[in-house]
Amino acid sequence: MKKPIAGSMMFADLTVPHASLVKEFYQAVLGWEIEGVPMKDGEAAYEDYMTKDAEGNPVGGVCHARGVNLGIPPVWMLYMHVEDPQQSMDACERMGGEIVRVVKNKEGNIHYAMLRDPQGLPLE
Repeated sequence: MKKPIAGSMMFADLTVPHASLVKEFYQAVLGWEIEGVPMKDGEAAYEDYMTKDAEGNPVGGVCHARGVNLGIPPVWMLYMHVEDPQQSMDACERMGGEIVRVVKNKEGNIHYAMLRDPQGLPLE
């Protein structure tokens, strides 16, 4: 796999209250292949959806606004690659943006952060 370039868009997730109701829409309109992804919300199991292009490459997801996405309004969330997440979060705040959520991996390193730009638009 090619190393991502800083500033490049990596992925796009749609977060909505009822992902299962719109996954077929995007499959029909964009030609995406849809693959279920097992999720948990406490003890309750549910399924989000990985979206793949015509060659089977992952391009995003269609996710329920629950579990790790609880509280996120309906939105297409864009994932951008950065070399230094903390530096990007510092710049976000310095430039008038907001840090909404920080998710760390098992080692305690930043896995991703949800930010809002000064106009209130989200990105991760």
